[in-house]
Amino acid sequence: MLSVAEFDTLAEQVSNWKRWGADDERGTLNFITPEVVRKATASVVTGESFSLSMSLSLDGPQNGTGVPGRINPVRTMLAINTLMGDSPDSVAYSDDIVVTPTQAATHWDALSHCSHRGAMYNGIPADAIDASGATRLGIEAAGTVVSRGILLDVARHQGVDVLPGRFPVTRAVLEAVEEAQGTPVEEGDIVLVRTGQVRHFLAADVPSYRRPVPALDHDAPLFFHERRAAAAAIDNMPMELLPSNVEDVMLPVHVLCLVMMGMIQGQNWVLEELASACARDGRYTFLLNATPERFLRSTGGLVNPVAIR
Repeated sequence: MLSVAEFDTLAEQVSNWKRWGADDERGTLNFITPEVVRKATASVVTGESFSLSMSLSLDGPQNGTGVPGRINPVRTMLAINTLMGDSPDSVAYSDDIVVTPTQAATHWDALSHCSHRGAMYNGIPADAIDASGATRLGIEAAGTVVSRGILLDVARHQGVDVLPGRFPVTRAVLEAVEEAQGTPVEEGDIVLVRTGQVRHFLAADVPSYRRPVPALDHDAPLFFHERRAAAAAIDNMPMELLPSNVEDVMLPVHVLCLVMMGMIQGQNWVLEELASACARDGRYTFLLNATPERFLRSTGGLVNPVAIR
């Protein structure tokens, strides 16, 4: 168990506050330069593309209890074959409406999603979040998120389809997978961590998907920080071990990534088909378009990430 004092030292170690100026709201996405994007296109070899998102439906992973009020998307009809004129020859239209949390299924956490000791990334006060939403650090600040993606297939490296519950994905584990795959994480990369946990969801076993989960341990953010990763995502719901291994800090990875590093993080990503393709030819990098929906002032962003190999 890490003490609060030890956690504070770790937080200072990974902090990017003021790195890109006092007014910065993009954090580590600043590592994605035009040169990084140009180099990312070299990862496209076969032209295969993979959607990494869950379907948006009532059968999603949320049940309103893990995070109070966070439900699965509700979609209903506004109009069904409604004529636009009096004549039977008029055009008819159908429309839908959707009500959903922005973190219901596959999503990014915006930098406004968490605060610690009254502050968010870059020292922006937590009260920048009010009834109107995130007046600072909303998901729209992320802008376009396109870079080289790199898959770290922890489950395959461990020789299993799904890591056991509460398996700690530590900094050392990420380093070992990186070395075994033979492709180092580079500045501006978006790192995708596969635990295999989403297999429970795909098998319609939502209770097993929700808990207990293999996830990032408290020192994993050091790996992202040292490699200057632009963002990171995982194939489970909480991103990190629950309960945490840090005294009195329930979500240490959230604090280190979102608040201290200024690194958006993704949850509920579906990595199974992509992982199989990467394992077949040993190529674990790809062009990744993971631009979130621009819900203004939102603390999260629904996304349909697309990996192109």
